[in-house]
Amino acid sequence: MNLQELRWFVALTESENITAVAAEMHVTQPTLSRAIARLETGFGVRLFDRRHNRLHLNRYGEILRAHALRALSEVDSAHNRISTLADPNEGTVSLCFLHSLGEWLVPELISRFRAEHPKVRFELRGAAADSVVDDIRLGRSDLGFVAPEPSVDDLVWTPVATEAVRLLVPVRHRLARRKTVSFAEVAEDDFVALTPEYGLRQLTDRLARAAGFAPRIAFSVTEVGTMRAMIAAGVGVGVVPAPPAVAAPPDGTALVELRDRDAWRTIGMIRADRPLTSSVAAGFHRFVLETLVENTTEPAGPPRRE
Repeated sequence: MNLQELRWFVALTESENITAVAAEMHVTQPTLSRAIARLETGFGVRLFDRRHNRLHLNRYGEILRAHALRALSEVDSAHNRISTLADPNEGTVSLCFLHSLGEWLVPELISRFRAEHPKVRFELRGAAADSVVDDIRLGRSDLGFVAPEPSVDDLVWTPVATEAVRLLVPVRHRLARRKTVSFAEVAEDDFVALTPEYGLRQLTDRLARAAGFAPRIAFSVTEVGTMRAMIAAGVGVGVVPAPPAVAAPPDGTALVELRDRDAWRTIGMIRADRPLTSSVAAGFHRFVLETLVENTTEPAGPPRRE
């Protein structure tokens, strides 16, 4: 039995007309008849009943047909997946990233990449830093973007960008009209912050430690957008990524520059510590390295580098 003969068999089960199927499959009738005979010999039963020079699928043939359809479907799926993996200009890249990076870094990279590779598709998922790491480890995503660098030794980390952070305060806050402040000046304020698994929360905690205090987290949230809305409502202050130059802070808030030397974060690309199996994902990976890494000068910490 081979795949071609299995396809001939399925086609014959649909029309039960050997002349028509032979013409459709571009084979001779004797060739098709011998192929069906080999299948029947292999299974040790008749797959068709012959009545008045016509074929009629019997119960054995029905069983083989059901399994043959599934087998051919799996083979076709494998073919499609392999073709996608082998073609660097067409296929799907799965990306996982911090929610806040979905506001600028990820859209910019994808837009620039698809200008050269318009057939490439992307599966996108925003998540906490821990979830991004888990997605890469479990193979749910090809590549991830996180900050800060995760404390792991089984992933490859490459710094790709640096991003300043700012203090966001309610518009009526005592510091709202200041251009710059030190983080120590909000030691007595209530904070709106992301939950501990988020990199931005970890950065907030580090800034507070360096300034000599423990932040009083009044509200823990899971999205930067919720943080901004809560701060606009006047319930606390928070540390947020600096927006693009053209973007204004949300209504009801003021964005203040931090003088602290560590008021920035390094954003890195992570992947599993093994070769990427998808050529289209490997192509996007190379694009990011060529586009961003050479322009990233700030240092980042230990694990593996490229």
